[in-house]
Amino acid sequence: MLSIYLNNVVFWAYHGLYKEEKITGNEFEVNLRVDYNASRPASFQSIHDTINYVALFKIVQHRMEKATPLLEAIALDIATDILSEFAMAERVVISIKKLNPPIPDFKGSVSVSFEMDRNHFNQAS
Repeated sequence: MLSIYLNNVVFWAYHGLYKEEKITGNEFEVNLRVDYNASRPASFQSIHDTINYVALFKIVQHRMEKATPLLEAIALDIATDILSEFAMAERVVISIKKLNPPIPDFKGSVSVSFEMDRNHFNQAS
């Protein structure tokens, strides 16, 4: 089993339940791991022998551009999109962190983490 990671990828987006979040936006940090069984692990001569991390980034970037009230929905959509796009992907683990949540007297961040494997994806499809 091999893994591809996107680490500490920061986006400015307009996710949240509150009106001001939809207007002012916030910084979000995404961490992603995609586990897969390489078809020919001895070779790795072509991008087709692996999962392209640029393509993964584009999937995440595209979804982060769509304002959504709940981070949970974003995480689920990204995991589903990756498992749909990459047949060799076996598991997706994603965390999405809101770096400056609009909570009075709160200093810190909030986040969600979601994991989906190929079996769960197939059952949901």
